[in-house]
Amino acid sequence: MMTTCLTLFVLAGTVVREVSPVAALVMSAVALVIPPFAVIIGNRNDRRD
Repeated sequence: MMTTCLTLFVLAGTVVREVSPVAALVMSAVALVIPPFAVIIGNRNDRRD
């Protein structure tokens, strides 16, 4: 998940920004949501533990 987050940030800032600033902002917003979501998934209790 973190690789996806970093890829979105890099692509939004370097490639997509030149073509469409709005798409770059959307990609950055999606990348901002990924880390908290990953923490929630990683810290949830599993019934098998």
